[in-house]
Amino acid sequence: MKMKHSIYPLVVAILLSVVSCKPEVKLTPDEAREIASEAYVYGFPMVVNYKTMYLYSIDENSPEYKGPFNELTCEARLFTPEDKAVVTPNSDTPYCMFWVDIRNEPRVLSLPEMEPERFYHFQLIDLYTHNYAYLGTLTTGNKEGKYIIASQSWEGKKPEDIEQVIRCETDLFFVVVRTQMMNAQDLENVKQIQGEYQLEPLSAYLGTEAPEVSPAIDFPVWNEGDQFTYASLEYLDVMLGFLEPAAEEIEIMKRFARLGIGTEQGFDITRFDEEVQKAIEEGVQDGFKEIEGFVSSNVGDPLVSAKIFGTREFLKNSARENYQMDEFYTLRAVAAHMGLYGNSGAEAIYPTYLTDAEGIPLNGAENMYTVTFQQDELPPVRAFWSLTMYDGQTQLFIHNSLNRYLLNSSMKDYYVYGDDGSLTLYIQKDSPGTELESNWLPAPDGPFYSVMRLYGPEEAALQGEWVNPPMVKSK
Repeated sequence: MKMKHSIYPLVVAILLSVVSCKPEVKLTPDEAREIASEAYVYGFPMVVNYKTMYLYSIDENSPEYKGPFNELTCEARLFTPEDKAVVTPNSDTPYCMFWVDIRNEPRVLSLPEMEPERFYHFQLIDLYTHNYAYLGTLTTGNKEGKYIIASQSWEGKKPEDIEQVIRCETDLFFVVVRTQMMNAQDLENVKQIQGEYQLEPLSAYLGTEAPEVSPAIDFPVWNEGDQFTYASLEYLDVMLGFLEPAAEEIEIMKRFARLGIGTEQGFDITRFDEEVQKAIEEGVQDGFKEIEGFVSSNVGDPLVSAKIFGTREFLKNSARENYQMDEFYTLRAVAAHMGLYGNSGAEAIYPTYLTDAEGIPLNGAENMYTVTFQQDELPPVRAFWSLTMYDGQTQLFIHNSLNRYLLNSSMKDYYVYGDDGSLTLYIQKDSPGTELESNWLPAPDGPFYSVMRLYGPEEAALQGEWVNPPMVKSK
């Protein structure tokens, strides 16, 4: 369902000059397969981003619904297995999550003063899933502040009491707010802090007349599973309607236009003959295999998360310097597949356990495991760390008798330590016994993976001088 009113004139002019007739006229199956693969990898992050946007802010009947655009919505609770919109979620910090539309005017974010010991941040994510800016402990500090979020084309003047004007590459964007909860008794404090976060139109902030409201958007219905089929190209087509492509991406947009993607007529697989349709479907599968191939090849790198989340410029540099790649779209797609909305490295890194110390995939039905930190070798962080459990198939939390989905540094006074000062965590489906239950991270009765989160990682962790200990099979 093409939203013609939302397409930038420049895009229309460029793409209509390319697609002036039916796209199948000069398209061979080999070309269609190659373009479909390229478009799938390029668009995968945008497609799963659309899924979140639809479930959180468009479908009011969704169990994941948070609220409409431009409404700051917070929940003073931690995520559970019932939260299913985002894979590999965090259950360390109560969230605020909301979508923002700055098509008609900028928005102002007002942040309160925070206790020095409490970590928090606002992660600003554009439609591409680039982490284009952060506000909070590690960037702007814990002092009170007001910030304008504006489009690239906004020409207004910064008011004196505004700390900074932050530009977003896309007119719709997502905000994830994480506020550290110190302990189980801290929830009311977190709720009060969340209540002090503010989002308002610039006109309301200045007390001036509001500009004309932007046209309503006819959003297509999200169908779960479409992100893994040719239907993902239909959502990519929709998302491109909100974007003015970067100058460096004009050529790739012309290639996508040969499938109708990003054009006025839009992508419709039924317009192609059966041979080309099959080639498009195969191209999509090629693209997904490319994403999973990268994951498999880099599973052993504890710093991979620090290389695949960030701004557009960061990802371009990382692709070139760390992987000798001419494009960064694969990195961006891998990031969205492994952990949508993961943090940039300076804010957090995510050493991930997909296999045990012998390289064998983790399985709670067959084995028990341990992770042991020697004395004085706990994760080096400026904020806090955690180890979280995920089901290997759903990529979500698992139900367990303790309703426990992670172990973290806030629990340090409750752990049982070895005589030598070491800390051993037990990762298994059954309790290791009452005396060691404080150290138990419940695993599912089947495949799983675990993610360690280091918030505010110190240089030793960022440079690989400190490495997370292996997960060792104990049975």
